[in-house]
Amino acid sequence: MLFNFGFKRDFFQFAFPFPIYPLSSLTENGKLPVLRLKNISLASGTLVFKALADESRLRILNLMLFREELSISDLELILDFTQTKTARLMGILKTAGLVQSRRQDYWVFYKLKEESVELLQDLLGLMEKDPIFQKDIRSCEVMESNRELMINKMALRQYKPRNYD
Repeated sequence: MLFNFGFKRDFFQFAFPFPIYPLSSLTENGKLPVLRLKNISLASGTLVFKALADESRLRILNLMLFREELSISDLELILDFTQTKTARLMGILKTAGLVQSRRQDYWVFYKLKEESVELLQDLLGLMEKDPIFQKDIRSCEVMESNRELMINKMALRQYKPRNYD
C-alpha cells in the first residue's frame, strides 16, 4: 500500500522517484531490522561516513573483506601507495572504528572489526564489479601466490645441499 500524500504527492514523487511504502511493510513482524553496529552516536556515525567517503579507503576495505588480515606493506604493494599514505589511511579507518590492529614483532596487521563486516559487505557488495576493485583483488591474489612461491623456495633452499664443484 502506497501512502497518499494528497496535494504534496507530486512533490514527493519528484523528490523521491521510488515508491514510498509504510515502514511496517518493509520489516518482518513489525520489528525493525537490527544492524551489527549497535547504538552508534552521531559523532561516531560521522566518522564512519567520512571514512567511507574516500576511494582509497574503500579500496582498502574491499581488500580487507577479500582477505581477513593485511599489513601496511601488503596494502602498499597491492594498491601502489606509499607507506606514509597507507598508514595515514589506516589510521583514519581505525579512528572510525572500522578496523582493528595487532602487532607481531615489527609488523602491524589490520583486520575489519566484527561489528563492521556486515555493513561493509552490504555497501561494498554494490560495487563488487567495479574494475578498480577487481584489479585490486587480482593483485592481491598474485601477491599471495608469489608469497607462497617465495616461502617454498626458501624452504627448498634450506634443504638443498650446495654443490661446491
